[in-house]
Amino acid sequence: MTFFAIQFLNGLSYATTLFLMAAGLTLIFGVTRIVNFAHGSFFMLGALFTAHWVTNWFPAWGESAFLYALAMLIGAVCAGLVGAVAEFVLLRRLYAVPELYQLVATFGLSLALADAMRWSFGPGEVFAPRFPGLEGSVALWGEYFPQYQLLTIALGPLLWLGLHLLLHRTGFGQRLRAATQDRTMLAALGVNPKPLMLSAVVLGCLLAGLGGALQLPREPANLQMDVNMVVETFVVVVTGGLGSIAGAFFAALLIGLIHVLGISLFPQATLMLVFLTMAVVLVLRPTGLLGQPLELGRKEIAQKFILTWVRQTGRRESAWTALIFMAIAVLVIGVGLLGPYWQSLAADGLILLIFGISLQAMLALGGLVSFGHAAFFALGAYGAALAHSVWGASLPLALLAGCTLSLVVAGVFGALVVRSGGVYLAMLSLALAQVVWALASQWVGLTGGDNGIIGLNLVAFESRTAFYFLLLGLALLSVWALGRLSQSSLGAALQAVRDAPQRSAASGLPVSWIKYRIFVMSAVLAALAGGLFAAHKGAVFPSSAAVSTSLDALLAVLLGGMHQLWGVVVGTTLLVWAQAELGRGFDYWRGVLGLFVMLIMVAAPSGLLGLLKEPGKS
Repeated sequence: MTFFAIQFLNGLSYATTLFLMAAGLTLIFGVTRIVNFAHGSFFMLGALFTAHWVTNWFPAWGESAFLYALAMLIGAVCAGLVGAVAEFVLLRRLYAVPELYQLVATFGLSLALADAMRWSFGPGEVFAPRFPGLEGSVALWGEYFPQYQLLTIALGPLLWLGLHLLLHRTGFGQRLRAATQDRTMLAALGVNPKPLMLSAVVLGCLLAGLGGALQLPREPANLQMDVNMVVETFVVVVTGGLGSIAGAFFAALLIGLIHVLGISLFPQATLMLVFLTMAVVLVLRPTGLLGQPLELGRKEIAQKFILTWVRQTGRRESAWTALIFMAIAVLVIGVGLLGPYWQSLAADGLILLIFGISLQAMLALGGLVSFGHAAFFALGAYGAALAHSVWGASLPLALLAGCTLSLVVAGVFGALVVRSGGVYLAMLSLALAQVVWALASQWVGLTGGDNGIIGLNLVAFESRTAFYFLLLGLALLSVWALGRLSQSSLGAALQAVRDAPQRSAASGLPVSWIKYRIFVMSAVLAALAGGLFAAHKGAVFPSSAAVSTSLDALLAVLLGGMHQLWGVVVGTTLLVWAQAELGRGFDYWRGVLGLFVMLIMVAAPSGLLGLLKEPGKS
């Protein structure tokens, strides 16, 4: 009984940090309707700035409780100020674009901020001193519990009460809440929404920075804090319900307790328990614990899927398509003849192209947003690797095994989530990817854990050229199949469901079945890409299911143009080249890539190929 009581207190302490992050993200989303993937960067900034302040710049501040607390507030204010700059430079230019582009743009912001902090603070961890006066422990039920964590437990309800009073008992808070409901009506009443949006972003980022600063006496500040924390924050926000501060508080308590108990009782399944909790809540209550159906940001404008770089008809369209096919083939064959490096790089690009096509089919035709499509990529990779290493399967059988595994998982998972949509569906897919990542990382006996499955010989050395042309053929076949799907009756039904789901249902279309079909088809194609990746690399690691893998596919689709058949080709080429070439001798290439992603999402949200459409045509 004592053990569970202590773990309960640990969970409450961790829940305070989660609540600060979730409350900030909820405020930003509620007012601006932006799902801010860079929110973890402000958490990391608050932690790093405060850690350097009390450790390196002014060590004397680490010896005084008042000055240490003041340094924490300074770190939080610094995060809020950077948030103000981000809102003025980037976020306010995203209010009129669909949520998917907002997510990718804020991902670019997170890349830029991470490299900026690495340049400013250095790459190493910073160990801050313990909070003065609260270094010890108190005896509770025969066990010892840190005094500082008791302080953080007390802060949680106080911060919730403070936010509640701010939002419900002040004129500023009432205007903020009004902005979450109807910004257009608020503007019509003479209230300028821009200062409110700026205030919401600053307050949200300040809360995130405070959460990072409060973590310092418990753990060192490092450059990996952002992604890990923002993923769990998304879990809390979506579990509690988008736009609900109270929901975020109760969800933070729930997730915090499950996180701590999981570490103590099921250390190898902690992440899986957290994401399964979110999945169960969303399956039973699609809007979260206390969430209400919300009108999100601007949706994707209904538009036809474009098969060529510009709208053409007849022979000219066929000529364009044939010319593009031939140019790609010549280019790929040419770089393959230049040497192993370029051949390997081209193979990486072709695999990412197939993976991107699988996601593009869901996004462009079905309107289904996935932040965790890497789950099926990883299932295909591990399925092929295990079939080969355990049963000695050849390449075709190994690929079939990977696709079958993904088909089974997608068949079950898709049946549970097709009634969800928007951010909720995206977060459920992210939950699945994190569960797959946790299994791959922690099921050491089967997957090898972080050591992965290595030494695969699915492609013999003398067969590399044939495998290379197989990749080329499958990539071009995937592009052709997507074009055919867009022109088929299923493609027309998908686009009808995407643009007018209620009208489609009233017209007799089986909306859930149509969404289920494209979900499963997309998963199988992603698994094929994963199996080919395992064969190409000769190894599989848990990173195949990481958030970054899913975002690579999203970037490949959006950079070129989501509604352009050849957009994923352009996006993949650009992304693979940037990652390979910018990373050679340039430490901050991720930040440069992040700046470029932000520029594209602001200047050309329809992608690079969207800039080439003929004037006067949509």
